[in-house]
Amino acid sequence: MSDGALTIVDGTQLRAADLTVVAKEDDADLMTGAKVLELAESRASSALFGLSLPQTLKSSALQSINLNDEDDVVSFRQTHLSSDQASLKLNHYLTAIADQLKDDPLVISILDGNILRLFLDDEDDFAMIAEDLFTDLDAEDKGKISKNEIRNALVHMGVEMGVPPFSERKRKRKQDRKRNFESWKREKVEELNRPNGMDYLELILTTSGQILVIALSPKEFPLLNDILRKHGAEGEEELGQAQFAQLLQPVLQELAEVLAEKPIVVIQNIKVINGSKLKKLLDDEKELNNIVDKIWEEKHGGKDGLASVELIRGFLERNGTGLGLPPSEANEAVVLLYDAAFADVKDGKIDVEVEKDELGKLVKEILNKFAELLEANPVFHDTNH
Repeated sequence: MSDGALTIVDGTQLRAADLTVVAKEDDADLMTGAKVLELAESRASSALFGLSLPQTLKSSALQSINLNDEDDVVSFRQTHLSSDQASLKLNHYLTAIADQLKDDPLVISILDGNILRLFLDDEDDFAMIAEDLFTDLDAEDKGKISKNEIRNALVHMGVEMGVPPFSERKRKRKQDRKRNFESWKREKVEELNRPNGMDYLELILTTSGQILVIALSPKEFPLLNDILRKHGAEGEEELGQAQFAQLLQPVLQELAEVLAEKPIVVIQNIKVINGSKLKKLLDDEKELNNIVDKIWEEKHGGKDGLASVELIRGFLERNGTGLGLPPSEANEAVVLLYDAAFADVKDGKIDVEVEKDELGKLVKEILNKFAELLEANPVFHDTNH
């Protein structure tokens, strides 16, 4: 997969994985619950581009096999299972993960050096990029910048241009983080044994809020700092534009080679709303009735003068995210989605006076329309909204 391309991880990849356990009859007693969980995470990771399972997915999957707390998990790890029992647990575990990913997909891109190679192979493209970077970094318009600005050049290029983030601790501990990332990281980071060689996981939170999942080996994957140091891209010695380009080029060439051997998976700061969660809501009559009750209460609680459709739209715009709809303020695509969902509501259904049963039917009709539209064209939005 090439840099810049986005892939939706929605469980489809996992459903295609091998969900059976192969065990020799004479080794059946050696199949423990611990081994099943290890096998499940290994197969899930392999199917999901080397990603480690997020803790929320693990917890959901464990509950699907009736492991609801830590004591249950400890007991299960010590349990001996037959091959059939192990296969069944493995199947349930991975299916639960796939189901959750269907409702709440991940959006990822993989930095494998392709974008870097594209503009390194084109002299004109590289010259233009180097010139733009130099101009941006030459804040005082002196025509000179120091060698250590190569580092900032890579930061400017960023993930969109195929450059992974720096990973020093000080960058991860900035006070302007939107969450206690260090605490969160300790829960997530783990060593892995992967068939594709991506045997160590490091997580980084960028200033923009992206969670970067970096699969690498600490001994084999040279960090950006090592590459900069190797090529002498440090210190205060000043460089002109041509010298800057000459120093930047080998840095990017080595980075592209490293990424080709050890790709970096980036979980994008993007939410996908595909109608899956909304469909579950529509199948839950009790929950659907609760929503109708709330809208009905609003109607008789000071908003009685609003037409039914206006009342429903206002309610969904305020509360839709909890129902499986994208935030109404996220982007223009969401506005268009709302307009399309309400466009087919007939004129006869906009009366102010309406019975509760009629209101319920109208709510269900509108939510079904949303589900159809989202299934056909999922909405993507920044998770900051």
